[in-house]
Amino acid sequence: MNDAHDSDPGHGLRHDLARLGLMPAPRRRALRLLGGLAAGTLPLLGCGGGGSSDSTGSSTSSSTSTASGTTSSGSGSTVSSCSSIPSETAGPYPGDGTNSNSSGVVNVLTQSGIVRSDIRSSFGTMSGTAAGVPLTVTLKLVSVSAACASLEGYAVYLWHCTRDGGYSLYSSGVTAQNYLRGVQVSDASGELTFTTIFPGCYSGRWPHIHFEVFSSLSTATSGNSDVRTSQLALPESVCRSVYTGASGYTSSVTNLNAITLASDNIFSDGYSTQMATVTGDVTNGLAATLTVGV
Repeated sequence: MNDAHDSDPGHGLRHDLARLGLMPAPRRRALRLLGGLAAGTLPLLGCGGGGSSDSTGSSTSSSTSTASGTTSSGSGSTVSSCSSIPSETAGPYPGDGTNSNSSGVVNVLTQSGIVRSDIRSSFGTMSGTAAGVPLTVTLKLVSVSAACASLEGYAVYLWHCTRDGGYSLYSSGVTAQNYLRGVQVSDASGELTFTTIFPGCYSGRWPHIHFEVFSSLSTATSGNSDVRTSQLALPESVCRSVYTGASGYTSSVTNLNAITLASDNIFSDGYSTQMATVTGDVTNGLAATLTVGV
């Protein structure tokens, strides 16, 4: 992984292990971490590419609970069944008040301007815009325990790496930026949308997007009362199209060739509920959608 992601490996690991103890996680993922400790090798927990998957989001199954039911979304689509999306680490770069960067504890959730749909530019006292292929991300929140009913009024904090694989506020070159981070609230259909850029692939991780789900906007500012923290995976075919067809993603091609979904330390135990459906193209922009069962 590049220097930007190795700048504080010890702190990032302590944070990741602490979060695994504080939130539910698949037992096999926790055992894999403990096995790494025993063997003296530690997996990297954070953002970054190829196992086989297509733009429809089909994949191997994951161990999740499922509820049946039918609910309508704003676009007229229905959800006849839903599965609980697994809890994952927030990684070393959440910016949600649970860890520090070089200047101390960092928490964008308490800052004015964090509630926004377009997260491509920095906000507040910071300025700058992240370059990359335009991407809209739409999440539909549903309740697994209530027959897949839409969850209105829930807040989602979403963040991801730049096209170069760095994280604002943490990585070298972008510590003075807070872009690619934002909060949105779900509507009556349980849906919310972010406008962002397609993230790059950095060494050691499959391309993905982080998010935390909160029961309300007011609780989102605490940074430690989320109801689910997880990650969205991006299909290989789309990643390759972006990385080979758009400028600025050169290193992502090499990194994507060096990893598979089966070797990724987050998605290797299943990603059926985390693989987004992506449409569009490099020229006109892309749109990713995912139903998130909590």
